[in-house]
Amino acid sequence: MIDKSTRRDYEGFRHRWDQCIWIIGAALIWTLLGTGVHTAGAQMQDGNAGRGGETLEIRSLLSRDRTTVIDFYSPYCYPCVQMTPILEKLAAAMPEVMFVRVNINRPAVRGIDWKSPLVQQYRIKSVPHFMIFNPQEKLVAEGTAARQMIRGWLQKTGLEQQTGN
Repeated sequence: MIDKSTRRDYEGFRHRWDQCIWIIGAALIWTLLGTGVHTAGAQMQDGNAGRGGETLEIRSLLSRDRTTVIDFYSPYCYPCVQMTPILEKLAAAMPEVMFVRVNINRPAVRGIDWKSPLVQQYRIKSVPHFMIFNPQEKLVAEGTAARQMIRGWLQKTGLEQQTGN
């Protein structure tokens, strides 16, 4: 037989446990939504998560059934930060193109990391820096030519007017 005080302690514990489970579940959902779980149409990926600035084999990031845009960026580059939501909208509007963001900064470096191994490997002179590959993994455009292609896609999808570019 359980006395009233023991029962009250058990019910209080159970109520706190239920709240804890609810909070953990809500936190997991919030985390998944905040970290970029996208719909199937949105093809925006992080190419070097947790390994910023390290050398990287670009071929491993390319899609064999879609055009791939590689966006080299720095989190300390204001134009790069402004470009992110624009590229996300473009990725959602163009499922035939996969967008891959690659961070050029090493974790300990503040400011744009022009001396990172990744910058040296691909001889990046400015950010954002774009490379566009066709499905056959051939480089189609880089730098200014790639920016012009992206601008054309923005015009084609009607996103240029929405973004003010």
